[in-house]
Amino acid sequence: MVVLHSDLNNFYASVEKKLFPELAGKPVAVCGDKEARHGVVLAKSEEAKAFGVKTGDVIWEAQRKCPQLVIRPVRFAEYAKESRAVREIYARYTDRIEPFGIDECWLDVTHSRIFGSGEEIAERIRREVKKERSLTVSVGVSFNKVFAKLASDLKKPDAVTVVSRENYREKLYSLPAGALLYVGKATAQRLRKVGIVTIGDLAAAEPKMLSGLLGKWGEMLSRYARGEDSTPVRGQNEAPPLKSVGNSLTYFEDLYRTEDIKRLLYVLAESVAARMKDAHLGKADTVHLWVRDKELQSYSWQKKVRPTALVGEIAEAAFSLFLERYTARRAVRGLGVTASGFDRGIEQLTFDSFGGDYEKKARAEEAVSKIREKYGYSKIQRGIMFEDRTALKLDVRGERLERPESGAAHTFFEEDGAPPDGGEGPWNKT
Repeated sequence: MVVLHSDLNNFYASVEKKLFPELAGKPVAVCGDKEARHGVVLAKSEEAKAFGVKTGDVIWEAQRKCPQLVIRPVRFAEYAKESRAVREIYARYTDRIEPFGIDECWLDVTHSRIFGSGEEIAERIRREVKKERSLTVSVGVSFNKVFAKLASDLKKPDAVTVVSRENYREKLYSLPAGALLYVGKATAQRLRKVGIVTIGDLAAAEPKMLSGLLGKWGEMLSRYARGEDSTPVRGQNEAPPLKSVGNSLTYFEDLYRTEDIKRLLYVLAESVAARMKDAHLGKADTVHLWVRDKELQSYSWQKKVRPTALVGEIAEAAFSLFLERYTARRAVRGLGVTASGFDRGIEQLTFDSFGGDYEKKARAEEAVSKIREKYGYSKIQRGIMFEDRTALKLDVRGERLERPESGAAHTFFEEDGAPPDGGEGPWNKT
């Protein structure tokens, strides 16, 4: 298999510079709402990077690092337009194109030899993107998806890097374990505690020890580090079976009160339940909670529940996780709720099935859903929403799920465990 991983460099900021040529050579940051107290940097140019500006910096913090920083608003429609145009260039060489976010794609060019070797195709793509779209791209070339992504990260911007079966140990094994796909901060810390610091250390570790430390993800990461990833590159129209459905939001101000947390978890649970219904996934037996604090530290936990597709049960499970597990003494900036473990409409009968409790709640939620379909989401709301008029306007169902850390597939594995602070925090747990 010959796989490319294409990563558009500083994508949002690069599109801004393309739209506004007068920004050439200037440090640029694309940020959230500039007027909001907690707008943050979403992307930055190479010039801004040189001043130490980082993704996630609060705007005032970024401006302190770089006083001449040019702040640009987010223009997702423009970024999506450029992303589609670049993928049309990729499609000249293969129809096996798997997006990994708006600015990254894997390409399987195994059967594209008419255009040359993998490295030659990568160079052609790099040149054509630069010439036709005035954007730069870093392309990794390898024999599997994981190593192709690592290769694209090795040299930026505007570069092609080859990681082959002959040189992958030399090029990759000295890199920190955290550079590997799906190894985030929490997993890297766990590995470091047992002496695994580099990708080479991870490759050499006993797989059974890793599975004992990290569960099934330990074995998977072991295979990734040894170059044994065999995951195929999916075509753009080949969506994998949904294993989880979730949504998240970043609120416009810090949250200190549990009542506010609960309210927003209900908003998110509404979105999750609606998406489950639309996808005909049946009931879920696991609820996950993701929390980001005001210092942009992320945590996540999960719990088993009785199989459910009910908004109230999903929200209450997430809220109970928050009360039980979030003990950091910091206000909350972001929240996310996800459901998984779907029965896809094929469920085992239990005593709960005959109790009538579930069906009664399900009928009530179905009635609410039909009213919303006819008159709009905002026309009927839960009583809890009226305590905050801002929450009444929130309908996050159509928004994109954030990918905390490296990817949605491992978001809730990444921080699974006790939070780092054992204190009670500022929460009024009533």
